[in-house]
Amino acid sequence: MIMMGKLKYKIQVNPEKTARAMGRNIPISRKHAREICKSINGMKLDEAIKFLEDVIAMRRPVLFRRHCKKVGHRKGKLGWPAGRYPVKAAKAILKILQHAKANAEYKGLNTEKLRIKHISTNKGITIKRYMPRAFGRATPKFQETVHIQVILEEYH
Repeated sequence: MIMMGKLKYKIQVNPEKTARAMGRNIPISRKHAREICKSINGMKLDEAIKFLEDVIAMRRPVLFRRHCKKVGHRKGKLGWPAGRYPVKAAKAILKILQHAKANAEYKGLNTEKLRIKHISTNKGITIKRYMPRAFGRATPKFQETVHIQVILEEYH
C-alpha cells in the first residue's frame, strides 16, 4: 500500500485576508501549466481571468520563456517572441481561479479587489498505461498530471 502525504500550500498567509484553492492530479502538461502560472502571477484576478479567456479563444498567446525551444514566434509587441496557445491548461487553471474566487466570496472578501498573491505548479502522479503492439510488444503511454495551488489576497 502506498501512503500519500498531505499536500500543503507553499506559503503561509493570513486567513482573514486571503482565499485559497487547489487542484490535484489535473491531466495537463507541466510545461504549459508552469508558463501560464508564471504569466498570471501577481495579476489582478479579473485581469487574469480575462487573459485566460483570451488564451482559450486564441486571441492572446502565453509567452514561453523557459520551454521555448522550437516554439514559433507570435506577432505583436509582447516583449518576448516565443509563444503558444495552451487551451487545455488554460481551461483547467481558469476553473481553479473561479473556485478561489468563490471561496473569497464565501469568506466575505471584496472580489473586485483581489490579486493573485501566489500560484504554483507541482508534479503530480504519472498514470502509466501500455498499448499492445505487434509481435507481443507494448508501447508505454504515460500521462502526466499536475497539482496547482492558488492564493488570492485583497489589496487596497
